[in-house]
Amino acid sequence: MEIREKICTGLKLIKEKSPLIHHITNYVTVNDCANIVLAIGGSPVMADDSAEVTEMVGFASALVLNIGTLNTRTIESMLIAGLKAKELGVPVILDPVGVGATKLRTDTADKLIRELKPEVIRGNMSEIKVLAGLEAAIKGVDSLADEHGSSVVAKKLAIELGSIIAITGKTDVVSDGSQVCLIDNGHRILGDVTGTGCMTTSLVGTFCGATKDYYTAAVAGIISMGLAGEIAHASLRHGEGIGTFRARLFDSIYNLTPEILAKEGKLNYE
Repeated sequence: MEIREKICTGLKLIKEKSPLIHHITNYVTVNDCANIVLAIGGSPVMADDSAEVTEMVGFASALVLNIGTLNTRTIESMLIAGLKAKELGVPVILDPVGVGATKLRTDTADKLIRELKPEVIRGNMSEIKVLAGLEAAIKGVDSLADEHGSSVVAKKLAIELGSIIAITGKTDVVSDGSQVCLIDNGHRILGDVTGTGCMTTSLVGTFCGATKDYYTAAVAGIISMGLAGEIAHASLRHGEGIGTFRARLFDSIYNLTPEILAKEGKLNYE
């Protein structure tokens, strides 16, 4: 089955199954992440207390961990939930937001990767470079790194960590260590709205909750956000800006169909 067909099947499965996606995520974007999962057809839960995460993971189809607003309490919860997920065969999707900006973020990301071995790691170029042990320019939690060599970095890190590596940027890159997919959907305005990266990770998690093909799931989640960004931007009228765009981004995800994914997805392979 060709990857476009697999992506379309993944969206259909989400609509049929409405997989429960357990998040331990950051408080800046938690509401947006919940709503984007609902918009595509999944069912989000945002439980982060150590007293309930083990039980909650038992109900989940995927676990999304996001280190955007770290604290010692949620770090503990991520580890507890992640270990239970691995025991149950629930895929773990990691978003290492701002890794490299502080020692806490870097140490936490390293520990989560080492102990949980996430099925998918989704980050921007700076974040992935830090995980790969390369120099990267960052500003707060934003990437200042260019995308030169992103395919090589993604493929090498995927082999090293045994995870699907997804780098989002002007051209998105997904690799499982043997194959590399390049995605050219999206619009620069996505970078002007807080949380689009986090929401992309939630979409990846939702697809992972519907299929065991995590490489295709990563491509599907990223292409869904890129296409939604294009559609939402194209709908803007004179005088409308990022507030209207943000609302229409959710509408575009809600109205996404397998036919749109198949026809409008811009995929290349290396």
